[in-house]
Amino acid sequence: MRDGEQTPGVSLTPEEKVWIARNLDALGVDVIEAGSAITSRGERDGIKAVVKEGLRAEICSFARALKPDIDYAIECGVDSVHLVTSVSDLHIREKLKKDRTAVTQMTVDAVEYAKKHGLVVELSGEDASRADLDYLESLYRAGIDAGADRLCFCDTVGVLDPERTYEIFSRLTASLKVPISIHCHNDFGLATANTIAALRAGAAQAHVTVNGVGERAGNTALEEVAVVLKSLYGVETRIVMANIYPTSKLVSRLMGVPVGLNKSLVGENAFMHESGIHTHGLLANTATYEPITPETIGRKRQIVLGKHAGRTSVVMALREIGLEATEPQVDEITRQVKDLGDRGKHVTDADLMSIADSVLGIKSQARIKLIDCTVLSGNRATPTASVKITIDGQEVVESGVGLGPVDAALNALRRSLSGVADVKLDEYRVEAITGGTDAIVEVWVKMSRDGRVISARGAGPDIIMASVLAFVEGINRLVQENNGIKARSQP
Repeated sequence: MRDGEQTPGVSLTPEEKVWIARNLDALGVDVIEAGSAITSRGERDGIKAVVKEGLRAEICSFARALKPDIDYAIECGVDSVHLVTSVSDLHIREKLKKDRTAVTQMTVDAVEYAKKHGLVVELSGEDASRADLDYLESLYRAGIDAGADRLCFCDTVGVLDPERTYEIFSRLTASLKVPISIHCHNDFGLATANTIAALRAGAAQAHVTVNGVGERAGNTALEEVAVVLKSLYGVETRIVMANIYPTSKLVSRLMGVPVGLNKSLVGENAFMHESGIHTHGLLANTATYEPITPETIGRKRQIVLGKHAGRTSVVMALREIGLEATEPQVDEITRQVKDLGDRGKHVTDADLMSIADSVLGIKSQARIKLIDCTVLSGNRATPTASVKITIDGQEVVESGVGLGPVDAALNALRRSLSGVADVKLDEYRVEAITGGTDAIVEVWVKMSRDGRVISARGAGPDIIMASVLAFVEGINRLVQENNGIKARSQP
């Protein structure tokens, strides 16, 4: 959590630290580095709040080899300190302005002080991958003699490669008889590969972050290490695999750091299929184009329709919404889907349903209709919205407030539908279709109700109305499905 929070622009409140810590504990993480106690009063409040949770995991504070850092960690009541000292000549000379002998003595004094106060000590060599290995090993030995419980090797600027990592850890684990951790950064995109190499060579612990967040290019991703160990090497950890994706989503939301669409395992596209060739294979056996099932890490497979879609994709998507069609009807639906994709449109579930309704001759009456939406917003005023809708012809008027005008409008809609169609907004995305101040925007939403997830979109020059229209379209489809308003075409 400490290194992850060092992602530029990220600052967690004590409450947010607790939420993440609870989820990390439920995920099965063994040690949670909750922060660096020396940083600030607010940081100490956050660490103390995590400690008070009484979690199964060991709670740790980052600390330099300095007495004040350790004192603040003791004040927070943590179980352990990640005691970090610079070990490369570059850091010793330029950063600490000391020599090797002075750094070793400073480190020994810090370890002895922390142990005297009852802390578990993990002695960490910063910039170890650029250090002289003989000196590093001598410093580690001095730390062990002073009482260090664990050691850590830090590839601080991500310059290791898997071959060199394996060589280093084979040497260290053979000569030093205490557990050694690997701590990698992803500057060259090798953090996971280097971490696995270290574990194969005898490392006992891996430092990781959820989604690979962290300074610069980030740290080793927890989800990648856990899944690689289990799926490719047959190594079991205490990680509860089904909790990986929910934890990823929580961390992304609280940190305000979106996960890349093509990020392995937890990215939006990781289990999303559009190509007709791929979906044809999936229909026969999901293993044809998936290395693991999405359910393994708490996800679901998604079949996306667009210009690459084939008949098989359309058939699978139709079955998902309870529809069947003849071969000619499938051909026509596929043609219209491809046409929509060729025009650069996101083909949503609502789009597919509209196309299918037309081709199959299904007359679906929208149960919920938007009559009016008014929004008031200003520099000092709380954004407020009022909506007028009809539900099965019955008029309903409601109002709502929000953090912004769109939030206020959607909150008003939710209130108007309370008890009739309670839905959850899972994702919200806005894209400009044209340029200029009068740009047409497209709003894409993903919504869920009673376990059913659906996507819908709205477009127009007014972002508020486009958002409301997308929301209403999605609600109508969810209401129709959950009330059994489905139809089958006659062959």
